[in-house]
Amino acid sequence: MEIEIEVVGKGKATVKLDDRNPETARSIFEELPIEGNGNIYFEEVYFTIPVGLEYENPSEKSKCGDISYWPPGNAFCIFYGDSQPVSDVNHIGEITENLEVLKTAKDGDKIIIRKK
Repeated sequence: MEIEIEVVGKGKATVKLDDRNPETARSIFEELPIEGNGNIYFEEVYFTIPVGLEYENPSEKSKCGDISYWPPGNAFCIFYGDSQPVSDVNHIGEITENLEVLKTAKDGDKIIIRKK
């Protein structure tokens, strides 16, 4: 499954969902499209989404390009640099095209996630 993340007015990135947390990935995919206003935390863009899920296979580490879900905040998280999660996350995929567009995101930018 592939999804697209658009930073409105700046560009789009492609994400391939994977099987690290398949139930989390499927649940989010079924709710698409989702949009929100991005928040920047070091080299991460995150925002609350209308999906309430528990931990599945939590991880305390991330790598550049990881797409994750943070259960305590119902947040969709996009790691575009060396930042690490504030606490455990469910990784659901990885950016495969145009990671650079996420580096242009600013606090408050509109972000749209949709099926590709």
